[in-house]
Amino acid sequence: MVKSMTGFGRCEVSEGERRMTVEMKSVNHRYLDMNVKMPKKLNFFESAVRSFLKNSLQRGKVDVFVTYEDLTESNLTLHYNKAVAAEYWQYLNQIAQDFGIVNDVQAGGLSRYPEVLVMEEQQVDEKELWHLLEQALKGACQQFVETRITEGESLKRDLLLKLDEMAVHVDFIEERGPQILTEYRQKLENKVQDLLKDTQMEESRLAAEVILYADKICVDEETVRLRSHMEHTRTTLSGEDSVGRKLDFIAQEMNREANTILSKANDLEISNHAIELKTGIEKIREQIQNIE
Repeated sequence: MVKSMTGFGRCEVSEGERRMTVEMKSVNHRYLDMNVKMPKKLNFFESAVRSFLKNSLQRGKVDVFVTYEDLTESNLTLHYNKAVAAEYWQYLNQIAQDFGIVNDVQAGGLSRYPEVLVMEEQQVDEKELWHLLEQALKGACQQFVETRITEGESLKRDLLLKLDEMAVHVDFIEERGPQILTEYRQKLENKVQDLLKDTQMEESRLAAEVILYADKICVDEETVRLRSHMEHTRTTLSGEDSVGRKLDFIAQEMNREANTILSKANDLEISNHAIELKTGIEKIREQIQNIE
């Protein structure tokens, strides 16, 4: 199945006063590069999040954003740091003694000193948190993969269309090859007749010259291999696994055959079609960079 490397997914899950939101987005990348951002209190889940997402992702630069809200009042408690208050009181008394002044700090004033009274968040059960986070991950990942598949189908249709266009140029090159030999033989005969006038030329020597010329310009092997690569591309596009890297290798081989055809071309029309082939292959290679 062809999947694009660009995608987006979002899911929000609520249970009571707790809400977990996961957003995912991705762009092209040669390998899988995952960046996970989440609240500090959830950092111990990062490894689990990565493992969960790797089951659905193969390639791409993926950014994952996790937000968590707990609107319950029971999750906060007031904590009294007696040791800190005692240390403040000791130093306040020392200041009063050193400067001969009265320590007029009351309990209310002492409580406002830093760290004497602090609000602390109660620990939440890890299983409950993971259950909430897992649900959000599943929803976001499902939507994310669906957008990749949808765009991947568009890429597949475009690639198949480009392969059809390439086939037209390969057909022309294969049909044009024998015509070039016939034209070359005729030109050679005319040229020899002009030079030799009434002298009879040797048919065997003429045939040998045509054969040498044919060996130079023959691209039958290249067109056969090119057609094989094109068919391999079609088959790969219908596969179930991640196909981006494989398609990239096939495109490199197609480009190599097109280069050889162009280098052998001794005919303007074949050269033009070989250039169109290279242009088409380059477009295919650009599209393949978007496939997972």
